[in-house]
Amino acid sequence: MYQVLNCLVTEHDLRLVVLGGIICWLASAVAVSLFHRARASHGRTRAIWVGLDAAVGGCGIWATHFVAMLAYDPGSGAGYNIPVTLLSLIFAVSIAAAGLSIALLNDRRSTLAMGGAVVGAGVAAMHYTGMMALELPARIVWSPGIVLASVVFGSVFAGLALVVAARRDDRKHTVAATGLLTIAIVSHHFTAMGAVTLVADPTLVIDELTISPAALSFLTAVAAFAILGITFVAAILDRRSSSELHQQKVLLDSAITNMSQGLCMFDADGRIMLFNQRYSEMMDRTNMSLQGRLLVDVLKDQKAIGKWDGDPDEFFNIVVTAAKAGESLNRVVTRNGRSIRVVDQPKEGGGWVATFEDITEWQAAQEQITHMARHDALTNLPNRTLFREQLEKALRLVKRSDQLAVFCLDLDHFKEINDSLGHPVGDALLREVARRLGECVTEHDTVARLGGDEFAVVQFCSDCDPSAVALLASHIVEKIGEPYDIGGHQLVVGVSIGISLAPEDGKNPDELLKKADLALYRAKADGRGTYRFFESGMDARAQARRILELDLRAALQRDEFEVYYQPIRDVASDSVVAFEALVRWNHSLRGMISPANFIPLAEETALIIPLGDWVLRQACIDAAGWSEDITVAVNLSPVQFKNPNLILSVKSALQAAGLPAHRLELEITESVLLQNSEATLAVLHELRGFGVRISLDDFGTGYSSLSYLRSFPFDKIKIDRSFVTELATRDDSMAIVRAVTGLGKSLGIVTTAEGVETEAQFDLLRREGCTQAQGYLFSRPRPAAEVAAMLSKPRARIVA
Repeated sequence: MYQVLNCLVTEHDLRLVVLGGIICWLASAVAVSLFHRARASHGRTRAIWVGLDAAVGGCGIWATHFVAMLAYDPGSGAGYNIPVTLLSLIFAVSIAAAGLSIALLNDRRSTLAMGGAVVGAGVAAMHYTGMMALELPARIVWSPGIVLASVVFGSVFAGLALVVAARRDDRKHTVAATGLLTIAIVSHHFTAMGAVTLVADPTLVIDELTISPAALSFLTAVAAFAILGITFVAAILDRRSSSELHQQKVLLDSAITNMSQGLCMFDADGRIMLFNQRYSEMMDRTNMSLQGRLLVDVLKDQKAIGKWDGDPDEFFNIVVTAAKAGESLNRVVTRNGRSIRVVDQPKEGGGWVATFEDITEWQAAQEQITHMARHDALTNLPNRTLFREQLEKALRLVKRSDQLAVFCLDLDHFKEINDSLGHPVGDALLREVARRLGECVTEHDTVARLGGDEFAVVQFCSDCDPSAVALLASHIVEKIGEPYDIGGHQLVVGVSIGISLAPEDGKNPDELLKKADLALYRAKADGRGTYRFFESGMDARAQARRILELDLRAALQRDEFEVYYQPIRDVASDSVVAFEALVRWNHSLRGMISPANFIPLAEETALIIPLGDWVLRQACIDAAGWSEDITVAVNLSPVQFKNPNLILSVKSALQAAGLPAHRLELEITESVLLQNSEATLAVLHELRGFGVRISLDDFGTGYSSLSYLRSFPFDKIKIDRSFVTELATRDDSMAIVRAVTGLGKSLGIVTTAEGVETEAQFDLLRREGCTQAQGYLFSRPRPAAEVAAMLSKPRARIVA
């Protein structure tokens, strides 16, 4: 150390030493500033800043060295080898560039220190190369210990300089880094100079390619100006960069201020670095000082005034730990009745950015979508999906002492109301039915709308009376059956209910719903407006019904249907005047199947429409071969009147057979007039308009409203067989027949008695003035091939 101090005091011009120190300080300050710019940049821009920084730093090191060498007085004439001098400058710049590049690889302190150490090694390389350029009549002897110390000083202080510079880009850290880098260069230089001992050697000859100290002074001045010039350029670039950064900051500030989300940026210690007004408003922190404060302190202040729940320290530690681990955090908090989604995203270099989004309306929309997906839009009852979930839940909770029942409900005659009065009235009726169902059940039960006019109920009760299920079913039937006042219309609608019980009838939703549906079918078959429990035989009957339906669909393609004919006789002349066409099904395996078994099924499945069309066409074809004074009567189902092509089907059948329209008689029942009566009457008028006769079948068994006879001019009234059967034994039946025949005479309508089986019945009908009669007394229904025989033989010989 003494040798170094002695060299500095006795062998140097202190004025030039001070000048060298000033140049070194300025070069170090510029180098640190450019290092900050390089850290803030990326890609090509960073490479440019690294190049400028290396040039400024290298030139500064080189200039400092040779200014200090000018201050050095070795005591004899000396010169400097030009190529080696220039090589020292190249070493200073290139090694500094390498060190800076290493320091910018990442933000680790070890990487920064390593990059600084390489810069320090560049100082040593430049210095000792520069000393090799010194030529004088003496040999240079180095002290190895001091040489090593100079290299260590330069590397350690340069490493510290970059570590400090990287911590923060502010004045305090910039000045400290500049001082450390200056110390690195100066301490290395003067320590290295203290390691020099000159031994005179007159035999040494100075090379011609040397430069005098005066010339070197000029070059050093040029180098200093180069430093200043580069610094000036750097300043201009920095100014331009600062301007761009300012513009970007203005844009960023504007974006942050006007964004709909709240934003807050924290450093690695959890200190608030940046936030917008939206953040302070959303988190209710408008009246608090936030900038530069630790988040935990802000939370403690809020907790003190009742605006934060929970432990601030615990929450703060969770967030900071997640940020250090590079993990994102998502949570939803409530502030002032608003739901806010908070996302903490860790950022490079430590710390995190938190965004705050008000999702109150979004949550409400999501809840609405979820509600709509699981509830019926019309009645707001649970739909099939939610009903199934509730049933599954109830099945999981049910105990041995509990009672669980599944009700399947179907409104009776709702379709007629919907078709005749329109969908708005039908929808209002469904809403009222849903409301009444809700009044019938308890809070433990579930009511759902499965679709159309189908509803379902899950009854769940603990330790209740076994009759509770039947009581609820009776209450629902009674409540739903009460009159409704909908849109000025007095409506009455019934309900049929099928019931299955758990676990007796099943232990899963599908099985329970299936069996409740089978029970519902039985309730409808038993007259509607009632309820039925599932019974074991229902499943077999349902299976048989499904098989029958499949066979029925295939029967038309297999030509298994036949048309039979039953004669209708004129009472006065006792002669056949018409035949009623009756369909029969001759099953390929089961033989003849009764119409009572397949006609209701055909009507329920709408197969009656193609079947009815076929019967109509076949009857017209058969009748075309009979005598011209014989007509044919064909029954029309109420379902067929829902077919918009009914009139076209009748016309096509007549045209295909070549049968005059007046020889075709279409029979309808009173139920046809109950459904959409205006449209039905329009169809009947159009049919009668082109010559087809219309008969009212089964008169007296339904509503028997005389308004039907006034609203449409029927050609015939057919008295139901139930009155004819008891004609000789009951006075009321006789009175009804007498009234109907009298009504027919007054209105000019033909009357036909059905089900005549005895001569006594026939005589009574003749005496009361009945126009026509048909029944087993005259003949059973026969195939078309036997019609000719029925026409040609006397009545007494045709009796079956």
